[in-house]
Amino acid sequence: MDAFYASVELLRYPELRGKSVVIGGGRQAVPETLPDGSRRFARLRHYAGRGVVTTSTYEARALGVHSAMGMMKAAQLAPDAYLLPTDFDSYRHYSRLFKAAVRTFTDQIEDRSIDEIYIDLTGVAGDTRDVAAAIKVAVHEATGLTCSICIAPNKLLAKIGSELDKPDGLTILGHADIERRIWPLPARKVNGIGPRANERLAAIGITTVGDLARADIGMLQERFGGNYTDWLARVARGVDDRPIVISSEPRSMSRETTFERDLHVRQDRPALSAHFTALCKRVSEDLARKGYVGRTVGIKLRFADFKTVTRDVTLAEATAGAIAIRRAATECLRRVVLDRRLRLLGVRVSTLEKTGNVVAGKLQHSLPLEDETWTPAAVSVSGSSAD
Repeated sequence: MDAFYASVELLRYPELRGKSVVIGGGRQAVPETLPDGSRRFARLRHYAGRGVVTTSTYEARALGVHSAMGMMKAAQLAPDAYLLPTDFDSYRHYSRLFKAAVRTFTDQIEDRSIDEIYIDLTGVAGDTRDVAAAIKVAVHEATGLTCSICIAPNKLLAKIGSELDKPDGLTILGHADIERRIWPLPARKVNGIGPRANERLAAIGITTVGDLARADIGMLQERFGGNYTDWLARVARGVDDRPIVISSEPRSMSRETTFERDLHVRQDRPALSAHFTALCKRVSEDLARKGYVGRTVGIKLRFADFKTVTRDVTLAEATAGAIAIRRAATECLRRVVLDRRLRLLGVRVSTLEKTGNVVAGKLQHSLPLEDETWTPAAVSVSGSSAD
């Protein structure tokens, strides 16, 4: 899907089409409806906090704003960009719509994420380009949104090719096209070459996929080892034997939040407890919606100094209930020395089991936010470093 979250937002706010828009502003970015019915939108220049960009329109990307970039940095690049909050319920709704449209053509689908799928068209009758064009029409009719499709002999080339002609692209990519269309691309465009590997490759003069294809194997083996070098040599030539995986089971489900400011264990106890409760409830809802229960509950804490700590506990019985998840997560929390301000908090449930009739336990509205979870009696807090 093309700039998926941003495109969904533009359905709601069509007056922002063609403008630089950044998604991820939180509550402070909710548009204000004026007496005359028009809307006033927040601008990125007024943002204050430590959030990150969820996504942006192509106009904002042209200014250098990209997903996972810090919002403050984005504000320096595009101060006049409009800022909108995320609405994941809406994104999930449109995700279901676009995937249902594709399933009218084939059920041979690998679900990769909320906005991306692989499709095996081997058994679908008709000219492949015509089928792809029909899929694009069906997705647009179902959602009002555009998507980009690449038809290729394997998943590696399909993934790379789907980015070549965005937005609203339809790309046919074969092995004969690799040298012309793939080799000039930066090596980091290959899914699996991360930032560190890209830096190490650049240090030895390899910056493009073509450089990688022409590189001396012995030199690569000295720096990256045999297995990774073999993989690099294969992907540089467009070789990928991975099948389309029609069904896969998730290993875990988690939710986390990065605070707008570092929170103090005692002074910000109500806020911490509210965030903690909300995360447990959201994980519970995710499990129930997808039909899973989990046996292992864990937490993730990131402190102001960026040190990250995780703890987990295994339950006697698997659960999807919010109350059970919160109790287990609290047990994990008691095993952490909270001697610094907190930057991030996360809750995870793993060791999942499929079940067809899960009902998520609801947190009672009477559950106090200032409960014992974050009190000094429940955690070990050292002196001045907590300030």
